[in-house]
Amino acid sequence: MKERKAIFPGSFDPFTLGHMDVLDSALKLFDHVTIAVGYNSTKEAAGFFPVATRVKIIKDAIECYGDRASLCTYKELTISLCNRLNVHYIIRGLRTTTDFEFEGVVAQANRVLDPKVTTVYIPASHEFSFISSTVVRDILIHRGDASKFLPKGVDIEKYLKERHKIKHPKK
Repeated sequence: MKERKAIFPGSFDPFTLGHMDVLDSALKLFDHVTIAVGYNSTKEAAGFFPVATRVKIIKDAIECYGDRASLCTYKELTISLCNRLNVHYIIRGLRTTTDFEFEGVVAQANRVLDPKVTTVYIPASHEFSFISSTVVRDILIHRGDASKFLPKGVDIEKYLKERHKIKHPKK
């Protein structure tokens, strides 16, 4: 039987319990999910964590899935990544109707670019629907306790210290 694979693309700045919830649901549908951390040109300059740190955070979070979940980074179009990895499904998490409207436009464009690739929408569970990377970043910026919104296994303090060193290198 052919393995059913999907990608779960995003900027994941940082990866939250909401993302983890969508990944949990995706793994009920697919044998393997690749979390694809994109370099978003509109977000990268203002990114809270560098992409390399986001990857480390996600690795910490997804350890529990073993070889069912993996990671990659990419700079090309998501549809190009699908073709390169020979994946025909894109996972998109939905929290609000606004998410649905935006994701619908992107899915339609992807469908025109490659009709073999299907976008699968997974609604966030009610208890995670309010969690966004933006909310978590705001909590972190203001030195609040964001651990309630992050997956187990993620020591965010370690990554905040690393981020501080990058932003303010020693002379």
